[in-house]
Amino acid sequence: MRAAAPTIRARQRGMALLLVLWAGTLLAILLGGYAVLARTQGLQARYRVAQTQAHYAAQAGLMRAIQALYDAPTRRWVADGRSYRVAFGQAQVEVSAVGENGKVDLNTAMPQVLQGLLRAAGLSPDAAQQLATHIVAWRQPPAASRVAGIAPLDYVAAGRDYRPRHGPFASIEELQLVWGMTPKLYARLASQVTIWSGRPVPNPNTAPPLALQAIPGLSAAQVQALLAARAGQSPNPTQNIDNGSTQSIKSVATLADGTKAQLRATIRWRASQTGAPPYAVLRWREGVDE
Repeated sequence: MRAAAPTIRARQRGMALLLVLWAGTLLAILLGGYAVLARTQGLQARYRVAQTQAHYAAQAGLMRAIQALYDAPTRRWVADGRSYRVAFGQAQVEVSAVGENGKVDLNTAMPQVLQGLLRAAGLSPDAAQQLATHIVAWRQPPAASRVAGIAPLDYVAAGRDYRPRHGPFASIEELQLVWGMTPKLYARLASQVTIWSGRPVPNPNTAPPLALQAIPGLSAAQVQALLAARAGQSPNPTQNIDNGSTQSIKSVATLADGTKAQLRATIRWRASQTGAPPYAVLRWREGVDE
């Protein structure tokens, strides 16, 4: 009976040691988990701070563009898509603007302009003519379409759950609903079209490449010459180029660590009113590319 007591105590000490080892292991796992969590939260906090810095740098670039587009002629930025670089804090910001008067207006463009744009985007002449007809029919009342000789297309009978607006396009995105439009084609056209120009023909001084090719009477050689002239011009030309009253601005800010933020805005300049900003924001997108 006396020999059994040391054995019991040894077992108890062994169990106690095992419990201590298990507790130590569990504590180490918990501490490791907390360390990983703390590090993750720290990285997330730094990422949020960097994203915030980049966002406000991009916004500063956008504000700089708004000011520069209406500066004195010798300092004025040109809204033809060329890039301007500005520094804001530790960020480098690349800004470009395109005048909406250089784009193809979905509501007012002549049918031949629409056809030219669609051909420039890769459609055959017949397919371009047909899709241009659907675009015109979308924006016109049914009576006007019949007068123009456009046969109505029944979207519901063709499997769509909507009908044409038979009125002006309310947004650029609405173009995706027109019969014959595909996602791939829309992706090519989105940056070339507008609803804020009011012009039947784009302004060649600010037209982006596909819209430039849509202008009647311009040959391929003339288009290439215009694009080459833009590329060779100084950032601030001395001639007074008409930027129009409405521009789409793209601002991309990049921090030293590679963090990026992008803003796109369409703004319209208006007569200054007491207590009101001299411009109105028509469209605003963050982190979206076209």
